[in-house]
Amino acid sequence: MMKQFSKKLMLGLSVAALTACSQISHDKPSQDAQLNQAEQVKQEKAIVYQVFTRLFGNTNTTNKPWGTIEENGVGKFNDFTDTALQGIKELGVTHIWYTGVPHHAVIRDYTAEGISNDDPDVVKGRAGSPYAVKDYYTVNPDLAENPANRLAEFEALIARTHNNDMKVIIDIVPNHVARNYQSLAKPAGVEDFGISDDTSVAYKRDNNFYYVVGEAFKVPEAENDYQPLGGERHPLADGQFDENPAKWTGNGSRLAQPKAGDWYETVKVNYGVRPDGSKDFPELPVGFADKNYQAHYAFWADKDVPSSWVKFKDIALYWTAKGVDGFRYDMAEMVPVEFWSYMNSHIKMQNPDAFLLAEIYNPNAYRDYIYLGKMDYLYDKVDLYDTLKPVMQGKGSTDNIVSIADRFDDIEHNLLHFLDNHDEQRIASPEFAGDANKGKPAMLVSATISSAPMMIYFGQEVGEDGSEDMGFGKPSRTTIFDYAGVPAHQRWMNNGKFDGGQLTADEKQLRDFYVRLLNFSQTSTALMGQYQELHSVNRSANQNYSDRLFTYLRFDENEKLLITANFANKDLGEIELLVPQSNIKALGLADGEYRLTEQLYGEQTANLVVLNGQGRVKVKFDKLASLILKINR
Repeated sequence: MMKQFSKKLMLGLSVAALTACSQISHDKPSQDAQLNQAEQVKQEKAIVYQVFTRLFGNTNTTNKPWGTIEENGVGKFNDFTDTALQGIKELGVTHIWYTGVPHHAVIRDYTAEGISNDDPDVVKGRAGSPYAVKDYYTVNPDLAENPANRLAEFEALIARTHNNDMKVIIDIVPNHVARNYQSLAKPAGVEDFGISDDTSVAYKRDNNFYYVVGEAFKVPEAENDYQPLGGERHPLADGQFDENPAKWTGNGSRLAQPKAGDWYETVKVNYGVRPDGSKDFPELPVGFADKNYQAHYAFWADKDVPSSWVKFKDIALYWTAKGVDGFRYDMAEMVPVEFWSYMNSHIKMQNPDAFLLAEIYNPNAYRDYIYLGKMDYLYDKVDLYDTLKPVMQGKGSTDNIVSIADRFDDIEHNLLHFLDNHDEQRIASPEFAGDANKGKPAMLVSATISSAPMMIYFGQEVGEDGSEDMGFGKPSRTTIFDYAGVPAHQRWMNNGKFDGGQLTADEKQLRDFYVRLLNFSQTSTALMGQYQELHSVNRSANQNYSDRLFTYLRFDENEKLLITANFANKDLGEIELLVPQSNIKALGLADGEYRLTEQLYGEQTANLVVLNGQGRVKVKFDKLASLILKINR
């Protein structure tokens, strides 16, 4: 049974099977190209609010494992009222990522709408995984008040989001589709994936899938007493699924009977990568790391590309034409970078401001996916998130943060930060930190250490702990497979008032912190300027400064900030911080005394004393302190 957290582990299987998908280019960007990349539009920091659309508006508190819609309830597009959207906007949000919008496999009878029933043997959970898309040209019928009118209801949500001054992001999952992919809503002239495939061979360039020739698909053998729908009787839950010949599974398994831990509910899409890993499509010429998206678009204009490339390009442009402002690409590194050059350059030609975000876990491939693949942003999971998590847990050292900023200085703007999303454990869960307040210093660092976007996951701002066992989805992560209510979020939702009326005092204080931090981050000009760390010098020269602290400068010509965080769950008292001569010079400060004012709460002030070109400032560190100190001339 696949867990939400197994993506990174599963990546290894597919990369081993199709090495070309993650092959690193030797075409490195020139210094001018890097400078141009670094100087991309940085007027303000983007704040992304990821919301699991099915769960957001649900007021039902039953939370029965494997519960139906009637038992557990479900959220709708219409729950995102203007009031709800303004509540999101209050957090400084610029973009809403509506997760789970495309029509995916779901165990619910919608045959009245002409939709075929999905088989529980190849669906995870009752509500289904949002990453097993069944029809890319319409939306999940669960999310509509009137399933027959579901697309129009989502189009109205796009318009409401725009009217509330935020942009819309949805998922595109290019690496795999549901085993039962059947598009009812595809435009005239569009053919479903696999319809024209030659199934007598394992591979052909313009096949959309790979095949296990001569063998029929078999449902995986269950592990740990797993039963679809928790053992509930269902006419299609018979341990069988008709697929002959079997297709390769989404994570790259070539077995006719994949393992229980494989992404068996999906089939892998063929992008013209042969089974031996070699490429069956044109490659970008040397020097294209320096080229803009217009040049990439022009390059592909006369090229013959695999069928799957065209299908996904058409899907992206379909949604772009409907007003969707960007996409989050699931497991982007499992698809060759040349496809992204083709896909993203087409999107940018239609919408130059499109927000293109890739889930990627291979730091060695980052620059290829930015410069060659024309991605705007990549997940900073493997480095910053994976470093901050043990620090929040009291196991790791802030010393490890220093090298991250240095290593990715040239692409710092492109590495989106987060502490929570649908794949990760909730900060407040006992399995992670056990206390949402322990996320505060990590949020400060994540939001202010670079000019990159910051993303939060709905409920994070009120301390949701993901403690419900909902069936397929297990505690510590908010389920993406089941119908459920999200308790802390529901207290903020307050039966549709979206005013926090049921929040506890601690939850209100936490949300207030997020409001203050994210709004400051979104408007501060210094956070789009220079970064210089002060951690190393204070660790080496200051015996009172421990690896539970992290300190740095962010500044431009208009605003100068000293930012410091205390990850210790205790007061550390007053500590004198050192600001070396080189940093004082970069700040443009002469000898003298400067007043520092705290920017989030305004409750603390300090004095920076500069003598002989070196600065010193005494700061009081309360437990889990998150301080943004503005240097006033």
